[in-house]
Amino acid sequence: MGIQTDVQVTFITDENAADPDRLVTAARPNTAATMAETTFLGGGARNVTVTTTGTGDNAKTNTVVGTDVFGNAISEVITSTGSAEAVAGEKLFLTVSSVTSSAQFAANITVGSGSLCAKSVADGNRTRLKGYSIVSAGTAGLVDFYNGTPEDDSITFKAQTIGTDHTTIDNTIPDEGILFKDGLAVGYTVATVSSMNVFFA
Repeated sequence: MGIQTDVQVTFITDENAADPDRLVTAARPNTAATMAETTFLGGGARNVTVTTTGTGDNAKTNTVVGTDVFGNAISEVITSTGSAEAVAGEKLFLTVSSVTSSAQFAANITVGSGSLCAKSVADGNRTRLKGYSIVSAGTAGLVDFYNGTPEDDSITFKAQTIGTDHTTIDNTIPDEGILFKDGLAVGYTVATVSSMNVFFA
């Protein structure tokens, strides 16, 4: 018989650039906006951006409702400024079911995806990280391995990409690996990772 192992692998790739109107195209909603999409290209979780084109919207808000990287319900309030600019949220949404404005905006807004990404490993269940193989994109940056979701802000392990496009970084975790008792989520910025394989058991 050949060698048997309980090690499994999750393949992660998401090189899709931030898309400022992925969720809501140009509109002036005064309550719930009409959703153009409810998920993101690449299939992972992303932070949400609200872009204003007017200058009279200081302190107006948009409440984003959806699910986190493990499929749990989350929400976030994104507050606009008095400038025509994009404001990025911090939470990472796997799906977005609604975006609701506190008041009608002075000019059109769009709602879309930012550049922060996350994907779950082992469906969010308790697991042990056994290793990884990361293909770097053109910008150096950190890859965060979260115990739980990124919103829990419990980073157990970090890796570093080197910024040389298509260069592979391999690492094997010795012995039993690193335990993620609350589930494993991998977070990164879109410009730093081309793809990765995460090995777990």
